[in-house]
Amino acid sequence: MAKILIVDDAAFMRMMLKDILTKGGFEIAGEAADGVEAVAKYNELKPDLVTLDITMPNKDGIHANDAQGHSDKGRI
Repeated sequence: MAKILIVDDAAFMRMMLKDILTKGGFEIAGEAADGVEAVAKYNELKPDLVTLDITMPNKDGIHANDAQGHSDKGRI
């Protein structure tokens, strides 16, 4: 199954997504609470898929996606 990085500033939402995805047989590669952490975790963990909240502190989801640079096959 795919390795997934969950990105959301709300701990409750990360917990809910983690529960749903693990029950579906997916592996959770990691979690991040903002866009800055998301970019770092993406580069470190190389997940297959990223769930990305749009409105977050420090760097929102849209800017986190742009910051990845699209140099990899995947995008966050």
